[in-house]
Amino acid sequence: MKKLLLCALACASVMSSFAQQGKKFNDTTALLPVEVSAVKASDKAPFAKTNLSKKELAKNNLGQDLPFLLNQTPSVVVNSDAGNGVGYTGIHIRGTDATRINVTLNGIPYNDAESQGTYFVDIPDIASSAANIQIQRGVGTSSNGAGAFGGTINITTNDFIDSAYATAENSYGSFNTWKNTIKVGSGLINDHFTIDARLSKISSDGYIDRASSDFKSLYLSAAYVTKSSSLRFNLITGKEKTYQAWNGVPDYLIDSLRTYNELGTEKPGAPYSNQTDNYQQDHYQLFFNHTFNSKINFSTAAFMTYGRGYYEEYKAGQDYAKYGLPDVVVGDSIITTTDLVRQLWLDNHFYGQVASLQYKNKKDEIIVSGEWTRYEGKHYGNITWAQNGGVEPNYQYYNLPALKTDITAYVKWQHNFSAGLFTFADLQYRNVYHRIDGFDDDPSFKVSRNFNFVNPKAGITYIKNGWQTYFSYALGQHEPNRDDFFANPNEQPKAETLHDFELGTEKKGKNYFYGINLFYMLYKDQLVLTGKINDVGEYTRTNTPDSYRAGIELQGQYTFNKYLNIAANAAFSINKIKSFSEYLDEYDSTYTWTGQQEIKHTNTDISYSPSIVAAGTISITPTDNFEIALIGKYVGKQYLDNTSNENRMLKGYYTQDARVSYTLKNKLFKSITFIGQVNNLFSAKYLSNGYTYSEVDNGNIATYNWYFPMALINYRVGINFNL
Repeated sequence: MKKLLLCALACASVMSSFAQQGKKFNDTTALLPVEVSAVKASDKAPFAKTNLSKKELAKNNLGQDLPFLLNQTPSVVVNSDAGNGVGYTGIHIRGTDATRINVTLNGIPYNDAESQGTYFVDIPDIASSAANIQIQRGVGTSSNGAGAFGGTINITTNDFIDSAYATAENSYGSFNTWKNTIKVGSGLINDHFTIDARLSKISSDGYIDRASSDFKSLYLSAAYVTKSSSLRFNLITGKEKTYQAWNGVPDYLIDSLRTYNELGTEKPGAPYSNQTDNYQQDHYQLFFNHTFNSKINFSTAAFMTYGRGYYEEYKAGQDYAKYGLPDVVVGDSIITTTDLVRQLWLDNHFYGQVASLQYKNKKDEIIVSGEWTRYEGKHYGNITWAQNGGVEPNYQYYNLPALKTDITAYVKWQHNFSAGLFTFADLQYRNVYHRIDGFDDDPSFKVSRNFNFVNPKAGITYIKNGWQTYFSYALGQHEPNRDDFFANPNEQPKAETLHDFELGTEKKGKNYFYGINLFYMLYKDQLVLTGKINDVGEYTRTNTPDSYRAGIELQGQYTFNKYLNIAANAAFSINKIKSFSEYLDEYDSTYTWTGQQEIKHTNTDISYSPSIVAAGTISITPTDNFEIALIGKYVGKQYLDNTSNENRMLKGYYTQDARVSYTLKNKLFKSITFIGQVNNLFSAKYLSNGYTYSEVDNGNIATYNWYFPMALINYRVGINFNL
C-alpha cells in the first residue's frame, strides 16, 4: 500500500503542474462526456429506469463485481460462483438473466456476441472508472447490441474532470480479498487536453474451496476538446484468472460440506491445481463529438474488442476416439482411454462503429442513430498432457470459426405538445446474421441464420407539480444463442418476442421521492430448457408459445433531517408459462436409457423469477464526515426449472449488511476515507443460484439439485486517499 500511495502522490504532483500550464476552458459545451449517448433514456422518457452516480457506486466499491454494486436497485437479484461476489457473478433483472440484458459501455455493445451473456469478470473494477450507470427495466428505449428483454445496463466512463487529481483506494477482507486501485487525472491542460488513468488489482481466495480469483485491469483515456468538437480515445483492458467453481454444491452435501468444489477432483489424489479460467479482453474505443449549432449535435465511435483465453481442466477416463486419436498399443494391450489435460480456447475480434445525430429545439428532440458490428470468433481445443501418451504436444482436436454481424438503425422522437405533456416514439430496425462452422461435439454441423427485427416503441409522459406519470409500449425481439442452434434443421429455434407495457408515476419533493411502476411483459416463443433431447442428441432450449410477467415496482426515499435518510424499493410479480412439456430421461433397473417421458405442465412459474424482491437502506450521518448505513435485501423463493416443483427450488432469504465510513481532511490530502463493511451480518445460510436435473429411474422420478451457497458473515475494510 505504501508504494501505491507514493505513486499516487507523485502522479498528482505531475498532473497538477500540467494543469497549471493553461487557463480554464471557458466553454463547457464540448466538455460533456464523450460517448454515443443515444442509448440512454432521458429524464422524461416513459420507461422504468434508475440512475446511479459515481458517488453512489463508490460507497460499496470494495472489490466485489459490478452486479453486487447494483444489488440495491429495483427488481435486481445477483449471484456469485465463489460465494463472496468476487469472480464469476450473475445478475437477473425482473427474473431475466444476463443473456437477455443489453449492456453497453459508453454506448458501445458489451454483451458477448454468441452467448449474449455479460462477463463483468473480463473488465475488473470497471465501477472505479464509471461516471454513472443507468439501468432500464423491461425493453426500454432502443440500444446498440443485444436485444433487451429484462433490462439494459448503460455504463459511462467518459467523464470530464477539469482539475488534476490522484486517488489510491485499498481494501482487505475475508477470504484474503484484496483490492488496490490507483486513479490519476491531469485536469484540463492548455485549455484542450485531458488524460485519465486507472490501474487495479483484485484478488481473493473465495468462499468456496479453491474458488480463487486474480484480476488486473487498466483504464486509460485521453481527450482533446474545443468549443465545438471533442475527440476521446479509451483503452480498457482486463486480465482474469479464476479457479473454476462452476458446478456448484450437490444437494446431498450442502449441509455437511457447504464450500465443496468438485471441479479439479477428477485428478487422483489432490485436486488439479490449474483447473482455471484464463482470459484477457482489450477494448479500444475512439469517440468524436461535434456540435454544429445550438440545435444539432453529432457523435460517432469506432471500436474493437479483442478477447482471447482458455479454461483448462483435468479429465479422467477419456476415450481416444472422442478426440480423433487412435488407441494406444503397448505390447499385446490396447489402451482406449486416458486421463488428460485439455484447454478450450476462445480467440475473437469484435469491432464496428456506432453513430448518432441529434436535433433539439424547444418542442422536439429527434435522434437518428445506429451501429454496425462484426464478430469473428475462433473456438478450438488443445490437449496439453495425456497420462497414457499417444498425443502430440498441444494437439488440437477441434478448430471451429464463427461469424456474427449486426446492423441496427433507429429513430427516436420526443415532442412537447403542451406544458408538461411529452410524447415519445422510437422505431428500430435490426438485422442479425450468425454463421457457425461446427460445434465441438460435431465439427461437421454447420449453421447459417439470418434475422430481421422491426421494434417499435411509443409512450407519453405528463409532468406537473412535481409529479411525473408515464405510459409506454415497447416491442423487443431477441435472436437465439449459439448453443440453441445445435439442433436438427427441422428443429431450429425461432427468435423470441416480447411485448412490454409500462405504467408509472413518481413524485419528487425537497426531501422525498416515491414512485410506482406497473409492468406487463408478454412473451411469444420464449426459449426455455425442457429436458427434451433434440435430433442431434443435445438438451437445447426450445420455444414455448406463451408466457408472461406482471408486477408492480415500488420505490421511496425520505430524508428526515441531515442525520437520517431511508431508501427502499420492492417488486411484486407473477411470472408464468401458460403451458409446456417437460421431458425426463428414463432408465431401467440396469440403468440403461430407454427413452424420454413427457410430462405436461400448465400455468407454472418461470424459473429464477422470485415473486418478491425488496431492498432497503437506512443511512445515519451523525456528522458531515461520518456515515453509518444498514443495508437489507430480501429475495423470495425461486424455482430452478419451470415446473413449480417445490423439490427444485431456492428458498427465499434475507441478508443484512452494515457499512461505516469516516472521512478526514488535512493539508497533505484532500481527504482520507476509512470504510468498514460487514456482509451477511446474521450469517444467513442462503443459496444465490442453482440448477436441477431429473430422470426416471426404474419407474421413479429422481431429482438432483446443485446449489451456489453464499458466504456467512464476512467483512471488508478499506482506506482511500484523495489528493
